Amino acid sequence: MTDGKTKTYGLLGNPVEHTLSPAIHNTLAEMLGINMTYLPFLVDRGSVGEAVRGAYALHMPGLNVTVPYKSEVIPYLVETDPVAQRIGAVNTLVRTDGGYKGYNTDMPGLYRAMRSDGVRIEGESVIVLGAGGAARAVAALLEEKGAEEILILNRTPERAEGIAEDINSRAEKKLAKALPLDAAGCLPERKYLAIQTTNVGLHPRDEDVLISDKAFYRCVHTGYDLIFNPAKTGFMRLVEEHGGKAYNGLKMLLYQGIIAFELWNELQIPEKTADRVYEMLLALSGGTEEARECRMSY
Repeated sequence: MTDGKTKTYGLLGNPVEHTLSPAIHNTLAEMLGINMTYLPFLVDRGSVGEAVRGAYALHMPGLNVTVPYKSEVIPYLVETDPVAQRIGAVNTLVRTDGGYKGYNTDMPGLYRAMRSDGVRIEGESVIVLGAGGAARAVAALLEEKGAEEILILNRTPERAEGIAEDINSRAEKKLAKALPLDAAGCLPERKYLAIQTTNVGLHPRDEDVLISDKAFYRCVHTGYDLIFNPAKTGFMRLVEEHGGKAYNGLKMLLYQGIIAFELWNELQIPEKTADRVYEMLLALSGGTEEARECRMSY
């Protein structure tokens, strides 16, 4: 029950109707006995600055930010975390003196999800499919966590080349390489971790894949798809059919939310609690019609 001491948090985005974030945060609050509520807020295009200033005026202690405002929100913050600066995107705001500090919990969330699934980055040869904002963020995570090699495959090689150049400049060595999609079937013979960052395969086009060449999937020991609806994408299915392990983005959704919750409340969520929330998300994402309409919007 809300009262005069209830703290209000929320999500700024457009659209926000199908987000699962309220389920994560309100469930955590209930489990931990924290007097807070979390709501989605639809923000009109061009109004994100007003939304941030309004939230601060209303003494909201924290917010999440989703598409299309993860980069657009940055000028309206008083500070950004180094991880968010590197990625160029913010998804979590924490109230400080004079305004909000921005963080990016998406990539730490992905890393925590991968560790939970027993997937390692350190020393791995990694393929990144796509060259959008998510691919740029994933490539930065891979460089930071010690990947041995990063191959960025995209329909438009120039976009992939831009990401590779940024990674190599930061790493001060030839770590990342851009390749066209048609190179997927003739990669050097080794086993790769592959991370699918595009929206190809989103529901309702569940079986669409960026790459259909079977030779590619024979090289993949583990596939990670950032999509969580459907629960098993065409990419994941092909990885498994060729002997690899495959995971979707639902745990990334979980852990990016958990890290935001930890920042707001200055605490650490026990893994047993995270597991219980994940079971709730599994049931929800496979249940209602609204859940089936969810995209990669956190």
